[in-house]
Amino acid sequence: MLEDISKVLFTEEEIRARVTELGRQISEDFRGEDIVVIGLLKGCFIFIADLIRHIDANVAVDFMLVSSYGAGVVSSGEIKVRKDYSIDIEGKNVLVIDDILDTGRTLAFVKDYLSVKSPKTVKLCTLLDKPERRTSKVAVDYVGFQVPDEFVVGYGLDFDEKYRNLPFIGVLKPEVYK
Repeated sequence: MLEDISKVLFTEEEIRARVTELGRQISEDFRGEDIVVIGLLKGCFIFIADLIRHIDANVAVDFMLVSSYGAGVVSSGEIKVRKDYSIDIEGKNVLVIDDILDTGRTLAFVKDYLSVKSPKTVKLCTLLDKPERRTSKVAVDYVGFQVPDEFVVGYGLDFDEKYRNLPFIGVLKPEVYK
């Protein structure tokens, strides 16, 4: 597995420090408020588990499986809800957590999708932001790191269901996914 990584962008220690910092910021912003966290599967599962342990608030957790990739490495643009959330969000603070913001279409879709359910607020959090790929306008409230326009894996992010278990975020060698 390690031989497929061209470079490490963020070490396990750097990720841990940034996740702790994000948790503190979210705690401050929602002081005294409950939060419904909705994670976008599958890539967010490690990030969400680590992040919510640093949020000082009552946190309910749910998940959605929303896809715009299919089997490819480039977004198809067609967004499908494959698994919907199940917690009632009406009148509640919702924090959507995703692994990576790429084109922005998925997070924009999810924000619109949830907003019609009358939540108190809908805020967005992503571990990684790849601004060079943005095609949709979406305002993200919490960002872990910006990444270059390279194929990144690790810490929950995958290629073909592999590499999610790497404790760092690295760049996958192009010959692996081409």
